[in-house]
Amino acid sequence: AAATGGWEPATGRRRRRRGRVEEKEETEDEAVLRRLRDARDDLLSSGFWEASAGAWRGAGSGGRPPARCVCYGLGRFSGCPAAREQLAFLLLLLEELRVSPAGNRGCRGSPCPRVPRPPLSPQVPPGRCSLFDPAFSAREAAVLEQLGLRLLPENEEGKHELEGSATLFYMVHCGNALYNNLLWRNWAPGALSKMVIVGNSFRGVQERLLPRVLERDYSYIAKVLEGTEEVALPAHPRYLDTFNDTSVHWFPPQRLEGLSPEVWDCVEEPTYQDCEDLEIIRK
Repeated sequence: AAATGGWEPATGRRRRRRGRVEEKEETEDEAVLRRLRDARDDLLSSGFWEASAGAWRGAGSGGRPPARCVCYGLGRFSGCPAAREQLAFLLLLLEELRVSPAGNRGCRGSPCPRVPRPPLSPQVPPGRCSLFDPAFSAREAAVLEQLGLRLLPENEEGKHELEGSATLFYMVHCGNALYNNLLWRNWAPGALSKMVIVGNSFRGVQERLLPRVLERDYSYIAKVLEGTEEVALPAHPRYLDTFNDTSVHWFPPQRLEGLSPEVWDCVEEPTYQDCEDLEIIRK
């Protein structure tokens, strides 16, 4: 399957052997794709996907959906159900936000019309959605490429610089340092206002850490809190572990402009020398 169309795992092909018809066994790639499709179907049938609509519809600048996507820390989705559910959610999100065929930039002024869903593929052109996790196996990398997604060539440590287009960052259950690095790399109102982050609740980070620890180790999260709009994904008994403490964050220009001018003066790169629990894989 290519990114230009839908796909179906080839589980129904047959072969003749010793005078009888036998089902062709799934390849391992096909099995991963089938389980991913099942995870997508479960998100839809459980109601969790639709219940999440309020968290991500309308997020971002002027209601315009992001034109690009970067995903960090997805995990081993071939064997881990939670990682597979997170990837299936991302693919549905890419479809909904129309981070897909070139030229389709969303529907201003009214909700986008419903269209029939392909079997799974969001039809993202190569290079439009990029992923990195040092844990990906060669098979998982191949599956992601079949889905039209692109692997980042190196560990950015979250330090991805926006290239002008509004960008969705999908970072479910990543370490705080990744969010802090991302904010530092794009520490300007014009860049932050083009960013949407799906990941750990910034409010939750603030509640769990002592103020002095938050300001010392994750100063950019601390400084941007007052400039952040955040909506939590709903609690669902089936996905408590998969999406717990997950929110959609965006940074409206009017809120960023209301921050003290001194907030933007310090652009020192984070070092985390005193951080005891970094939760980040270095280069």
